[in-house]
Amino acid sequence: MTVGESMAERLVATVRIKQGRTGILGPGKGKLLAAIAEAGSISGAARAMGMSYKRAWDLVSDLNRLFDEPMVTTSFGGAKGGGAALTQFGQDVLARYHRMLKAADTAMADDIAWLDRHLAGGAG
Repeated sequence: MTVGESMAERLVATVRIKQGRTGILGPGKGKLLAAIAEAGSISGAARAMGMSYKRAWDLVSDLNRLFDEPMVTTSFGGAKGGGAALTQFGQDVLARYHRMLKAADTAMADDIAWLDRHLAGGAG
């Protein structure tokens, strides 16, 4: 279970890493990285997420620009028509982000459940 899938289905908490107003890493970028790892391409990841290829490409470009090492590498052409993969650094960032989500879930579970019990209109 992630923070975005909190114990109380009605309530959702998210983890976003920001520097000032710049979004560094959050649910969308985290899901995109995982989808790239799964699909082996940016276009396949975008399709799986219901996202435009341009939006996915822009997010990958942001991630690669924001950090001192690239998170995603791409290849063009070839027998399979190219693709994309997470670098070791990208895998490490994604693993750390998932650890942060789990830690946040654990830290907030009781409070999220309490809030859920006190919602008006038939709360859980």
